[in-house]
Parts: sequence; structure tokens; C-alpha cells
Amino acid sequence: MARPEAGTEGPADGRGIGEVLQLLQAEFADVTISKIRFLEAEGLVTPARTASGYRKFSAADVERLRYVLTAQRDQYLPLKVIKEHLGAIDRGLRPAAAGPPVAPASLPQTPGQPVADDFGAASTELRLTREELRTAAGVSAELLGELESHGLVVASGNHYSGDAIVIAQVAAELAGYGLEPRHLRAFRTAADREVGLIEQVTGPRRTDQTAELAALTVRLHTALVRSRLPR
Repeated sequence: MARPEAGTEGPADGRGIGEVLQLLQAEFADVTISKIRFLEAEGLVTPARTASGYRKFSAADVERLRYVLTAQRDQYLPLKVIKEHLGAIDRGLRPAAAGPPVAPASLPQTPGQPVADDFGAASTELRLTREELRTAAGVSAELLGELESHGLVVASGNHYSGDAIVIAQVAAELAGYGLEPRHLRAFRTAADREVGLIEQVTGPRRTDQTAELAALTVRLHTALVRSRLPR
């Protein structure tokens, strides 16, 4: 099957390569269709294709190309490094003005009583390496190792979720009061039991009720702790 010629108009639901070229040339005068095709061949962008072979560049694809071209022009980075940066962004890290993408310093916290939105998938979609987690949380390798050994921070494969940032940060603050990771195992046990109760209602898979039940259990836990503190 012959591929469309350079600049040929693509399908309506997505930008053709010629249109993408026009968008990018406003910022990158030396970009060409051959350059865009080369970046695609190198795996830095993967536009969709129609049955007739047309490339369909989404808005995300265009932003990805813009990121690559900016990193080459302003930071003189080789494609191998840029590809690593894109991989980090795909794992949920945020682009930095200079240097590699970074993890958020902490995940957004909702003040007041927890609500269902606090238990959405945003924090679990973030995937961090061990060093990225340690840097984002601002904790030592020793403390992180203790948290892992006591099951408070657990990796999924080679990566950690965004919740691990909050756990490590809170553990570090508690350490300032003399509470070490070994003292925090009761919290992990309580969390496991609460999740078990939720799964009795919803089953092992996340449902629409999962976040609502999680928010209710945390509200109950908070109220119980508050009611037992010295007056």
C-alpha cells in the first residue's frame, strides 16, 4: 500500500502531517515532514493510522513533538535522553523547565473530611522509580528501606504509585516525634482490614462504590481517633 504524499490532507478526526508541520513551523522554522517522520520512526511519537495509511496526529501527539523539538533546540539533548524523558512523562511525572521530568512534590490533599474524589485513580496512575520516589518525598534511602521492610511502601513491579510519596512524607514527619516505621505497622494492618471490609461489599475490583466506601471508612476512622484523644 502506498503511503500518502507529504502534505496530503488527512482524515477529519485528527491532523494530517502537513497540518502538523504548519503548526510546528511557527515555533521551529527548520522542522520538516522528513523530520517528523524520522521522529516517528525513532518511536518518539506514534500517530494513529487510518485503513488507507493516513497519519492522524492527536493534540497529544503534537504536544509530544513540540516537547521533543524544544528539548533539542533549547537543551541540545540527544534523542535517547529525550525518549527517556518522554517515558517518564508517560509514567505520570511532570515536565521540568530544564532537565528530566520530575515527580510532584506531593499529591493534592483535600482539606476537611475525605470525599470519594480523594480515592480516584490519579495517584495510582503515577509510576515512579525508587530514586524518583525518594527524591519526590525528600526521604533518605535508609528510611525508605525501612518503610519497605515493614510493608508500608510496596512496589508494583519496578515502580511505585503516587501514594508512596505521601506515605513516605508522613512517615518522615512522624519520625520527628520518635515514631519509627516499625511503630506504624498497626496503620498498615488497619488499612488492610478496612480494604477487606470494602471488598466484602464491592468485590476485589474497583467499582463506583469503592471510592465512596473508602471515604466513609476514613471519616469513621478519623472520628474514632478524635473521640479517644484526651480532652
